[in-house]
Amino acid sequence: MSKQQPSLRIPEAMRDRAMQIIALTDQFCAEHLDAEYAELCRKLVAKLARKRPSPLARGDLRVWAGATVYVVGGVNFLFDKSQKPYLSADDLSRLIGVAKSTLANKARQIRDLLDIGVFEPEFSRRAMLEQNPLSWMVMVNGLIMDVRDLPPELQEEARRRGLIPDLPLPGPEAN
Repeated sequence: MSKQQPSLRIPEAMRDRAMQIIALTDQFCAEHLDAEYAELCRKLVAKLARKRPSPLARGDLRVWAGATVYVVGGVNFLFDKSQKPYLSADDLSRLIGVAKSTLANKARQIRDLLDIGVFEPEFSRRAMLEQNPLSWMVMVNGLIMDVRDLPPELQEEARRRGLIPDLPLPGPEAN
């Protein structure tokens, strides 16, 4: 990936380094995961590049790439054998060529820096968002409600404000 996607908004000062990391994650995801993982990894690298100061300014590119996949994989249960795609942390380490402990430590640093937890909507695959009932919860007048039970205009407003994922709302059978 040689050209920056406009939606990534990577600062000029970090562009070259971030794009090198993205090239590594894109290649890894193309070979071992899928396009959706690649897109989420790009978003994570871009977000790290926008931090001031950016942690991407220093360190091994392969470590950053591997840790990026590790973080996105953790959000999406990549290391759970019941999930598709599945990849163990040992396999990720071997395939990326970086020690598992190094990847885990750098991934923890990224999660702490960006406050990323399990089911983080910004880095969740579509299937995870659709399965996660918390993705559809909003607070209305102090009450937590399922947005799918609100009128369509309020659902659209919640989507516009970024309170819920920008996905078609699941049908009533999902309730």
